[in-house]
Amino acid sequence: MKVVIQRVNKSSVEINNNIKSEIQKGLLVLIGIGLDDNKQDVEWLVNKVLNLRVFNDSEGVMNKSLLDINGELLLISQFTLLASTKKGNRPSYIKSANHQIAIPLYEHFIKTCKDQIDDKVKTGTFGADMKVSLINDGPVTIIIDSKNKE
Repeated sequence: MKVVIQRVNKSSVEINNNIKSEIQKGLLVLIGIGLDDNKQDVEWLVNKVLNLRVFNDSEGVMNKSLLDINGELLLISQFTLLASTKKGNRPSYIKSANHQIAIPLYEHFIKTCKDQIDDKVKTGTFGADMKVSLINDGPVTIIIDSKNKE
């Protein structure tokens, strides 16, 4: 499972010209779920995301987590994070999980986050054509792959 984490001042997701969700200061997390991902990947990544110290303290040093600043979270499923571009110019998505695997893991990701910061978690819609907007703060963008823990 791969996530792209972006520290944002503001972010929203629009579906069919309607804002589905929006957040203020917090993290936009794009989530790519692979064929071999499981609940342990979700739990490890949620812990990383919520505790990642990417927000400034009073000294201007990135030393605070989303939990520390009481920030918001916008979770968006994005299968293209698992694209393989090794051959040719058209990305292959054969490593991306199908709906039967991906939807339960995406929902588990959401639930695990909500268990810790319930009303601060917003989402897109799995499989929808979404327009994601953000004001990246910093910019700070971090990529984490649950298969590269060491």
